[in-house]
Amino acid sequence: MAGGSGKMGQVIVAAFPGQGSQSPGFLNPWLELDGARERLEAASDAARVDLVAAGTEWDADRIRDTQVAQPLIVAASLVSYEALVSRAGTPGGVAGHSVGEIGALVAAGVVGFDDGMRLVGDRGRAMAEAAAQAETGMSAVVGGVEEQVLQAIADAGLEPANYNGGGQIVAAGSMEGLAALAENAPRGARVIALQVAGAFHTSYMAPATGALQAAADAIPSVSDPVLPLWTNSDGTTVATGARALELIVHQVSHPVRWDLCMTSFLDAEIAGLVELAPAGALTGLAKRGLKGVPAVAVKTPDDLDAAAALLA
Repeated sequence: MAGGSGKMGQVIVAAFPGQGSQSPGFLNPWLELDGARERLEAASDAARVDLVAAGTEWDADRIRDTQVAQPLIVAASLVSYEALVSRAGTPGGVAGHSVGEIGALVAAGVVGFDDGMRLVGDRGRAMAEAAAQAETGMSAVVGGVEEQVLQAIADAGLEPANYNGGGQIVAAGSMEGLAALAENAPRGARVIALQVAGAFHTSYMAPATGALQAAADAIPSVSDPVLPLWTNSDGTTVATGARALELIVHQVSHPVRWDLCMTSFLDAEIAGLVELAPAGALTGLAKRGLKGVPAVAVKTPDDLDAAAALLA
């Protein structure tokens, strides 16, 4: 599968969401599933964050903290993925948006559950430390002409952090630059501030790469993917576990190319997309970027039946 997508026919892709998908209390219904609490407690131990409390009791500000949000989202995604697989079997391929790529690595068998949670815990702490060095943020630019949007981002002294497809690019950088972009929005575009704690996927995150590389190097067992695994780096599929981990480190300070992932999904003629918990953002992008491809957002266990039906 390396280097491209190829025609896959009836493949359903399981998509792991990124930071910003979480909301207070979203884990409560998942704890009602057999074994979910124990799984989340194991994830908490590995990531060194109390994810059960974070996902049930903590407020929006506390779970916005990068070092909480990242392991919380990945753990929830994996619990929902395991619940889906137990009902309907394994999907035909996996992909993750930003930190969601670590969940996709676990699902594809590249790293084990505990190693994945240790890696995302280290990633969150390293990126939070990098974000604390300067006051930065991110804003989504929705609509407009891509060339003009990218020029406006550059004129404001910002960097494009996410090319999300469907007419959405996320700009990141200084708060002053984001304010200037909002005041001088490109023609036909809206600028929406995002509730994140730093300029992720930009040069501001370069200080985090050393710690993340060390965390990746410390993983004792790395395997090649057992499922097609699409990368945010350029939308292609990844053949080896070593390359997959290399790209996990790379993407921290480089743009997320979800637009290219969706193009590859279309090229592969996928039959559907299931977004795992805490879902919503990627299915929203799919409505614009994957027109005609059915998509299901698994927000609560009640959504598992619809996802299983699509997978079947």
